[in-house]
Amino acid sequence: MSKQEVQSVMVKVADPSALGLFGLAMVTLVASTQKMGVTTGLSYVIPWAIFLGAFAQLMAGVFDYKKDNLFGGTAFCAYGFFWLAVASSWLINLGVFGETLKGAVDTHQLGYAFFGYLIFSVIMTVGATQTNKVLLLDFIFIDLLFIGLGFSTLGIAEHTMH
Repeated sequence: MSKQEVQSVMVKVADPSALGLFGLAMVTLVASTQKMGVTTGLSYVIPWAIFLGAFAQLMAGVFDYKKDNLFGGTAFCAYGFFWLAVASSWLINLGVFGETLKGAVDTHQLGYAFFGYLIFSVIMTVGATQTNKVLLLDFIFIDLLFIGLGFSTLGIAEHTMH
């Protein structure tokens, strides 16, 4: 099959960025209300984390890869997997997988995961300098978010970092 024939067979997809950014914005809003003490508990935050934080961003990432957008695909998939991991951590904390597992939790591990994502986000922020100002600003805010999450989870300046 020639390159021209392959291109004519490829299915075109719309730009998935709006879906990914919507998922990120909504889950961040809902999760932030709990983190700031506006709401309590996690059980209603978890579906938002799984469906909008994880699945919406994973779908956007897969479609970005399909559009040959390595930057968008990597960002959306990475943050989609982040929200799956966070939702799973919350489920463990709530004892969904059993009290034994809940008792073996060291929240410092989550703090280090946040710093790992901070490193990834800083790299993506550098990449965003080649895109547009809005995306760059989004990544700067994500960097600040991971700094706050990392320090507060490790118990360093916990109230200030909230």
